[in-house]
Amino acid sequence: MNQKELIEYIKNNFKGIENIKSIDEKQFSITVQKERIINILSFLKLSNFKELALITAVDWIKEEKIEVVYILFSYEYEQQLIVKTYIDRQEPSIESIKNLWEIATMYERDVHEFFGIDFIGNDDKRPLILHNWKDIPPLRKDFDSLKYSNTIFGKFKKDKE
Repeated sequence: MNQKELIEYIKNNFKGIENIKSIDEKQFSITVQKERIINILSFLKLSNFKELALITAVDWIKEEKIEVVYILFSYEYEQQLIVKTYIDRQEPSIESIKNLWEIATMYERDVHEFFGIDFIGNDDKRPLILHNWKDIPPLRKDFDSLKYSNTIFGKFKKDKE
């Protein structure tokens, strides 16, 4: 199937997709409701999007949302599919997909550590990098990196002119 056929196939077989966008001939994205994310990802895996390449997030501070992004790949179709959903920024949680892809456990740990998202069903929240971290997650837009650096490493001195 080419991309156009794949998009039609997804539209015809899965209801609740909010947006479909072709990025280029080898990549497209879909946006779905949070409550339907497990269903669509299961459907896509059975539809030959067998590779979970990444889970990441984008903090939309003004909109009070966090966009959770799943990047899938199909070797059969030579297509990359970006699946997006939005969650509440104040209580960021979403169902884990570790039962669909084993590697999701590590990706979810990473996103939890850097964005503070709770992946329900994934109890492994051990930090990968930020051991003993006490501040807000560092990839959230309200994290003040200068304040953090000044607190941890001392104030930066300005050169005299």
